[in-house]
Amino acid sequence: MPKKINKKKAEQKIMDALNILNALGLPRQQLNERSALTLLSLLSLEPESGWADASDPLMGITPMMDFFSEHYGKKYAPNTRETVRRQTVHQFLQAALIIANPDKSSRPTNSPKAVYQIEPSALKLLRSFGKPEWKGNLNKYQLKVKTLTKLYEREREMQRLPVKMADGQEIKLSPGGQNVLVKKIVEDFCSLFTPGGHIIYVGDTQSKWSYYNAKTLVTLGVTIEEHGKMPDVVVYHIKKNWLVLIEAVTSHGPVNPKRRQELKKLFIGSSAGLVFVTAFIDRHAMLKYLNDISWETEVWVAESPTHLIHFNGERFLGPYED
Repeated sequence: MPKKINKKKAEQKIMDALNILNALGLPRQQLNERSALTLLSLLSLEPESGWADASDPLMGITPMMDFFSEHYGKKYAPNTRETVRRQTVHQFLQAALIIANPDKSSRPTNSPKAVYQIEPSALKLLRSFGKPEWKGNLNKYQLKVKTLTKLYEREREMQRLPVKMADGQEIKLSPGGQNVLVKKIVEDFCSLFTPGGHIIYVGDTQSKWSYYNAKTLVTLGVTIEEHGKMPDVVVYHIKKNWLVLIEAVTSHGPVNPKRRQELKKLFIGSSAGLVFVTAFIDRHAMLKYLNDISWETEVWVAESPTHLIHFNGERFLGPYED
């Protein structure tokens, strides 16, 4: 039987949360019901609870959305999970209001196991909401939060993965997950199979467009809209005049026939031939996707970096014309 919700108290608690977010200086785009509910879930505050009862559970995005529904009667579609993460949780992290993965800091924030927790000094402040000492505590917290923000930014930067490009330039990717494989693609695959090539794009599990050389791509006749679903790494093999499109497979699939057509459409107009590569961290990871990999594509396995597996076709590692 669904839990009976006191709508009046629920709306009041949402309004209180919005007032708090406003007082904390969150951007206008985050002053909405979704953000208020996210804060309440991270504090485990039900409509009948007092602010002094706020706690600090570890919460993933899906449990947050379950909390919205169960305790506030606010049902969000499962496909809005990314909206909660990118348009609310990400901003809470930037404001040092919450901490990502305090149980395992190396876990990538887009991992299905990612969890968040209210920052301790923020919890202490929010427990005083509605009390005479609220304003004084808020002023003290606002003086402290700038230091906290810088501290957490430094910690996140220290955890990032350094990746050396062929030209000696270094970029940094968010830690863990797929980016471990992306680093190996840039540093190992590219040096072995596209020597002297120009890296055009490197994706990041957090920021996506971690490195992007749009100028080189335009000279090849390709213009990408920012919402285009890019492969994880794009490199221009100058000597062969190939545009090598590489998918790093950890949680998402390989270059299957559907993805191959998507990439051909995305890079339509390229004066360079398109080469499609699926990369895996090891052969065990590859086994799961063997039946999905498209013909006329290549497979690279990071644990055996000097080898390629060619899926049929009349030539090894090269573009194919329709």
